[in-house]
Amino acid sequence: MDYQDTLMYLYESAPMFQQIGSSAYKEGLETTKTLDEHFGHPHREYRTIHIAGTNGKGSCSHTLAAILQSAGYRVGLYTSPHLVDFRERIRINGEMIPESYVVKFVEKHRNFFEPLHPSFFELTTAMAFRYFADQKIDVAVVEVGLGGRLDCTNIIRPDLCIITNISFDHTQFLGDTLAKIAGEKAGIIKKDIPVVIGETNEETRPVFSAKAESAETSILFAEDDNLILKAAYQKESLVYETPDYPQLEGDLGGCYQIKNTNTILHALPILKRLGYRIEEKNVRDGFAHVNELTGLMGRWQKLSTSPLLICDTGHNIGGITYITHQISTIPHKHLHIIIGMVNDKDIRGVLALLPQEATYYFTKASVKRAMPEKEFQKIAGEFGLRGESYPAVIDAVRAAQEKSLPEDMIFVGGSSFIVADLLAGRDALDLN
Repeated sequence: MDYQDTLMYLYESAPMFQQIGSSAYKEGLETTKTLDEHFGHPHREYRTIHIAGTNGKGSCSHTLAAILQSAGYRVGLYTSPHLVDFRERIRINGEMIPESYVVKFVEKHRNFFEPLHPSFFELTTAMAFRYFADQKIDVAVVEVGLGGRLDCTNIIRPDLCIITNISFDHTQFLGDTLAKIAGEKAGIIKKDIPVVIGETNEETRPVFSAKAESAETSILFAEDDNLILKAAYQKESLVYETPDYPQLEGDLGGCYQIKNTNTILHALPILKRLGYRIEEKNVRDGFAHVNELTGLMGRWQKLSTSPLLICDTGHNIGGITYITHQISTIPHKHLHIIIGMVNDKDIRGVLALLPQEATYYFTKASVKRAMPEKEFQKIAGEFGLRGESYPAVIDAVRAAQEKSLPEDMIFVGGSSFIVADLLAGRDALDLN
C-alpha cells in the first residue's frame, strides 16, 4: 500500500470520530492498554505533559511545544483533529510524521490490531507514542482527544496536567452538566502529578478541588492570579504585559488566547521546578513563533486582507462566544459569515449567539457528520439569520468574496471541518 491507500484503510477499518461521530466512540481503556503492551509501553521512554479542556487545549499544547522546542528539547506533539493532512496529528519539532512511517506501521502491525477492532483514535495514539519513542524524543505534549478519564491518552504518567476550561461539548459522552463534564476531564489528574486549571466556575471548581485532594496532588487555579496585566494588538500580534515578561509578543490572535496565555504562564514555573531548562528567551521565541514552529493552523487565522478573511475552528458555545466578541472589536463595513456545523453539536445554542446583521452563507463540510446546508439554513432562520446555502465551503467563500467590498469582513467557521475544507481548497481562491 502507498500512503493514500493506507489512509483509506485506516478510515474505513478503524471507526473515525472525525467522520462519523458517536458510533466511533469507544468507552474504556482495555484496547488501548492491549495496544500499549504490544508496542512496549513506548510513552515510558520520554517525559510527557498532558493537556485537556473543552476549548484552548490545542493552542496551549502548541504553544508549550514551541517553547520547549526553543529551549532545545526534541518535542513530540500529539493533537487532534487534523485539518488538511492526517500527519498533522503527530509531529516532532513541528515536522509531521513521515508518510513512510505511517505505511510501515500499518503493514507491520495490522495482523495484531485488526482482531482488536480499535477505534481510529486508539490506533493513532498507539502510532504516535511508538513513533515518538523510535525517534528518541525528550518530551511529548499530549492533547486529550475527548474527555479525559476514559480517553486513550490517559495511560501516560505525565510531569504536569493542564485543564484549560469546561464548556458544553460532547454531552452525549461526558454528561449534561458542567460538573459532570469537569468530572470526566478531571480524570487525567493523578497522584503526585501537579495540575494547572485555567478557568473554572462555581460548578466545576469544587470538582477539580475534590479530585486533586483525593489524588493527593497539588492544584493551581490560574484565574486566581491573573498574570496578564494588559493585552493589546500591535500590528497583527497580541502583546502581553506580564510581571515576568514585559511586552510578550504572541503569534496567536483571538481574544480567547489571553486566558490560554495566563494558563501557560502558570504552568512554566512548575515545569522549571520539575527540571525543565526554560529561559526567558525560549518563552518569548515560543510565543512569537507558534505557527512556524509547530505548524498550527485555524486559530483566528487571517487568509486575506481586502476584504479581511478570518477563519477559526471554534465550534461550541464557549468558542463561539469568544469569536463573536472578537468580531465585534474589528472595524469593518459589513460582516459576511460562512458557517456550517456537524449534527451532534449544540447547533441552536451556537446560532443564538451569532449577530443578525451579518449576511450568512450556510454550507456543509465534507464529513458524514455535517448537517446538510439547507437544513442548517432553515434552523438558522428561526434565529433571524438570513442568507443563502452552498453545497461546499469553497463555493460559499467564492460567493462571499464576490459580494464583499474591500472594507468588509468575512469570517469562516462553526466547525473544525469547515475550516479544514477552506484550508484544503485555499489554492483555488483569490486570496491577497
